[in-house]
Amino acid sequence: MSNNQELGITVSKDKNISEWYTQVVKKADLADYAPVKGCMIIKPYGMKIWERIKTKFNQMIEEEVDNAYFPLLIPESYLEKEKDIVEGFDPEVAWVENAGKDGELEERLAIRPTSESIIADYMSKHIRSYRDLPFRINQWANIMRWEATDTRPFLRTREFLWQEGHTAHRDEESATEEVIKRLEQYADLFQDLMAIPVLKGKKPEHDKFPGATITTTVECLMPDGKSIQAGTSHNLGTNFSEAFDIKYEDENQEKHLCHTASWGVSTRSIGALILAHGDDKGLVLPPNISPIEIVVVPVFVGDNDEEIQEYSEKVMEELDCFRTELDDDKNRSPGFKFNHWELRGVPLRIEIGPNEVENKEVTLVRRDNGEKTTEKVSNLDDKVEDVLEDIQYSLYKKLKDYRDEHINEAESLEEILGIIGKKRGYVKSLWCGREGCEREVKEKVHAEIVLTPFDEEREIPDEGKCAVCGEKAEEIAYFAKNY
Repeated sequence: MSNNQELGITVSKDKNISEWYTQVVKKADLADYAPVKGCMIIKPYGMKIWERIKTKFNQMIEEEVDNAYFPLLIPESYLEKEKDIVEGFDPEVAWVENAGKDGELEERLAIRPTSESIIADYMSKHIRSYRDLPFRINQWANIMRWEATDTRPFLRTREFLWQEGHTAHRDEESATEEVIKRLEQYADLFQDLMAIPVLKGKKPEHDKFPGATITTTVECLMPDGKSIQAGTSHNLGTNFSEAFDIKYEDENQEKHLCHTASWGVSTRSIGALILAHGDDKGLVLPPNISPIEIVVVPVFVGDNDEEIQEYSEKVMEELDCFRTELDDDKNRSPGFKFNHWELRGVPLRIEIGPNEVENKEVTLVRRDNGEKTTEKVSNLDDKVEDVLEDIQYSLYKKLKDYRDEHINEAESLEEILGIIGKKRGYVKSLWCGREGCEREVKEKVHAEIVLTPFDEEREIPDEGKCAVCGEKAEEIAYFAKNY
């Protein structure tokens, strides 16, 4: 056990969330800093959380989408085929210009900032007929974007892991359906697996993914009042099809450009998970995503050690349908073990001492609220399942109540600035659609438009005016500080 873990968390989340976050990441054994600035080492415990996200999302898409893998290195000529990609990612791209004994390369190779270009080229070679559509492929991969300066593990790193889905369709309607379907799946992923409520909507025109006609997003409000862009889904129109000649032949042997889409979620989701639920003791994990749902801790007191050990092992057998860990290390005190597993966010602790053995009971301790109850061993699996379900629900409800209480409406620039300056959360207001009005807010309080709601959720009065400039309103905008 490292000294870092022994010390526990030494700062309050409310008083210094930045330092608190760094300590949780390191002391809960999620990640560490890498030799290259802005990169991270994802440790086994952090990787297990990512694997649970991967498994859940693969289950969501497996009936329609095939997983594949594409090269890390992308020829510069591929990026140059789509001008918006070149312009949008140019400051972020890391290049390989020299290699091995050959020295300087004939063509620079980009270290994958995103894979639209190389997968578009692949699509152009494998799509021939309308029968090939919709064409769907997904990869789990690493990404390199060099612009990151204020880096933090998981939240903002130069290299990160993600999945990126890429699809091709007959028409705009089919591509739009794809975009919304994947966005809904991201919402379910965060809400059902991670117990984090989301808002769904579109990014402003000036904040779209390079090359997209529409970018949709799921946003999560963190307890410090900042928003996290948790996942995005993009309608790419025919931009990449035009650049890479992605065409299909219809029933009448006429050729048409495909409409394409892409969608992705990254290890930033783990950063959101840490911020959303963690407390001054460390990580708090919802049962659905936790690598360990239950830790069983025998409390040895000397003469009863063997009896307590046997009883604890029988309890483990009762709970074999859960992800359970037995911490029977006699070289560590019960208090040390309790703190260790609380730091790592395990949802439920089961304590077993002489009294529990004598009474054929166990003591359950919830990580989310510290509540302690005693239960008989008979039908323990049913009781534990109920407790875990309640923990999952309670964590979600707590965040949803917070989110709903921190959506404030504003009708003027002064109100927007005042709310963001004094309160936490989202500011909902009417907006003319011009980037200049967002920039005015951004320059004064470092907040921006994180989303505009979908058409069916908009309620713009006929005489509605932009809260910033007073001109006719075209959108409803949610302003917030963000990560």
